[in-house]
Amino acid sequence: MLVCPVRFDFCMRNIKLILAYDGTDFSGWQVQAGASTIQGTLASAIGRITGEKVLPQGSGRTDAGVHALAQVASFTTKSVIPAENLVIALNDILPRSIRALEAREVSLEFHARKSAVAKTYRYRIYREAICPPFLARYVWHYPYPLDEDVLRKAAPLIEGEHDFTSFAAVDPQRSVTHEGHEGARGNARRVLSSLWQRQGAELVYEISGNGFLHHMVRNLVGTFLLIGKRTLKPQDVITILEAENRSAAGATAPASGLYLVGVEYEHS
Repeated sequence: MLVCPVRFDFCMRNIKLILAYDGTDFSGWQVQAGASTIQGTLASAIGRITGEKVLPQGSGRTDAGVHALAQVASFTTKSVIPAENLVIALNDILPRSIRALEAREVSLEFHARKSAVAKTYRYRIYREAICPPFLARYVWHYPYPLDEDVLRKAAPLIEGEHDFTSFAAVDPQRSVTHEGHEGARGNARRVLSSLWQRQGAELVYEISGNGFLHHMVRNLVGTFLLIGKRTLKPQDVITILEAENRSAAGATAPASGLYLVGVEYEHS
C-alpha cells in the first residue's frame, strides 16, 4: 500500500510487525540510554536494512525480563523491500532472542499502540519441587502450598471495568499511560477475562483486557497468591480494588513468568 504524493522515492509505507522475544536479557521494550532494549535493538536492525532512522512503536511497553509471544510493532518507511523479505532480513540481523514472525503492509492510519483494542497476558508458575534449569528463565518457581481451587474461584471477580490503582506500580506518570489504549482514562481498565488453570506442572494465569497499568498483571498475580495461601479470602480482591491504594494489594510477582500473548485490533 504505497502513498506517493509527488514521486516514487517519496512513497511512504506503514509496516506492521509481529515479534516474539525472550525478555530476560533486555531492559524492557522502551529505548533507554545505556541499556539494551527490544525497541532499540529492533530500530537498529531496521536501520541497517532500510538505511533510515526509525523508532518502531510497540503495542505496549513490556518491562525488563518480560517475554512476548506476539508483540505488535509498527513503523513507516520509504523502502520498497517487500514485507515478507523484511522478516528474513530482520531475522538475519536480530539476536536469536528476538524473532520477527510476520510483517505486512497496513494503512498509514494504523498504529501498534493507539489502534489496539485489547491485549492478553499469561503468567506461568512452576509448581514442582525442582524447576528444570531450562525453564528457570521463563516461569516463577513457586513449589509452596496453594489452594488452586480458591484461586480459580477468585479470578473472575476482577472482570469488568474497575479502577486498578491498587494494582498499579507506585509511579503516577507510568501507571496512567502504561499499556493503555487510547480510550482509557486514569487508572480505569476493563478486564474481559481472568482465569487460573492447571497445565501439567504449571499453574497458569491468563488475563485479557482493554489495557494494563504498569505492573498490573504481576501485582494481580502476587495478590491472587495470597488468596491461594489463604492469607486473604477471594472477596478481599474486591475490597482491594475499592481501596485504590497500592499498599492494599500483594507483592509484585517476578517478571520471568509474564508473557504478552497477543494484541487485538478492529482494523489493521
